[in-house]
Amino acid sequence: MMATGLQLALIAGGLVGLGVALLMWRLTPADPDLGDALQRLSPEHAKRRDLEGVHPAGDTRERLGVWGMKTLPAGAWGTVPTKELAILRIPVSRYYGEKIMFALLGLAIPPLLTTFFTLLGAPLPIFIPAVATLGLGAVMFFLPDYNVRDDAKKARAEFGRALGAYIDFVALERNAGAGPRQAMEVAAEVGDSWVFRRLGEELARTRWSGLTPWDALHGLALELGLPELDDLADIMRLSGEEGAQIYRSLRARSSGMRSAMLTSEKAKANEVGEKMSIPMSLLGVIFLAILVAPALLRVIGGST
Repeated sequence: MMATGLQLALIAGGLVGLGVALLMWRLTPADPDLGDALQRLSPEHAKRRDLEGVHPAGDTRERLGVWGMKTLPAGAWGTVPTKELAILRIPVSRYYGEKIMFALLGLAIPPLLTTFFTLLGAPLPIFIPAVATLGLGAVMFFLPDYNVRDDAKKARAEFGRALGAYIDFVALERNAGAGPRQAMEVAAEVGDSWVFRRLGEELARTRWSGLTPWDALHGLALELGLPELDDLADIMRLSGEEGAQIYRSLRARSSGMRSAMLTSEKAKANEVGEKMSIPMSLLGVIFLAILVAPALLRVIGGST
């Protein structure tokens, strides 16, 4: 009873101290991050918000993310994968909300498991759930970063495959006599994938933004981290500003992209093949052991 009372007193004191610390931290005026504030006021940020679209106002992740952006300091989030979020068209507020939700889930799992074991009659020492709660909360907080980067990697690969087809369409339109802008816009209307729609939106925006189509694609390439799209913008700039014949350049670029993708797929296939050869080799060793074992046992038995 004395140990239990002491533990309860320590827990109660810790909770009171944590509450006072959180209250003081909340009431203390925080210094705003100047770089983050300027980035939110920049035209690129407004453009990104327009591209991402309007998400449901009742989304829990959105509301949690907005609350976190207003309450938590900018340095608490770590490095934000801006380009990955841009290609996935995920708002920063939603990304922040997912991090908060995952962290809360990580903080809730160890206490629930501790309560479950206590009900079964196997209570755990108090430091085990405390350490597990902090550790799992920290791991779950950074889990959305891994998910975003993995999804963005797949999206970039898909974008590269679709971009090769788009370049071929642009080359055919230019060979048929269409102008640079018309060739790019008509080619974007051919496909119905998200890549073609994204390119079509960007090109349509240039009609009122004052940018040339190749400058818009250059900005999109920098925003999404796509060097292949930047190469296309450079080729179209030669055609639009200098009137160069670019049909062969476009076909060569699309052919080079397909060769690079084929080489990458072959490398992945070889890697998978090497991984599959390991269990096959182990099966061969086991099969040989099964064949040799009876004769070896007979020899050992005869010698004894």
